Amino acid sequence: MSKAVLVEKIAEQANLTKVDAERAVKAFINVVSSSLKNGEDVALVGFGTFTTVDRAEHPGRNPLTGEAITISAKKVVKFKPGKNLKDEVAG
Repeated sequence: MSKAVLVEKIAEQANLTKVDAERAVKAFINVVSSSLKNGEDVALVGFGTFTTVDRAEHPGRNPLTGEAITISAKKVVKFKPGKNLKDEVAG
């Protein structure tokens, strides 16, 4: 689903204008992004939790040349779905 479709569906379900729904989606993204950047987890009970973890430096290969390279350490975002979301998707 694209962001535009998401905005449209939120506008319909929340009885908002598309402009207001887009503002809400942008605000949500900004708040989650800045919280994760500051090292804070974002937990939405029943939906899931966004967290960051430090990924260690590890060996890899350049897919074009096959040359061995070292992939540097970095922080990555993880999402762990909540029970309600898992149950909903599983049917």
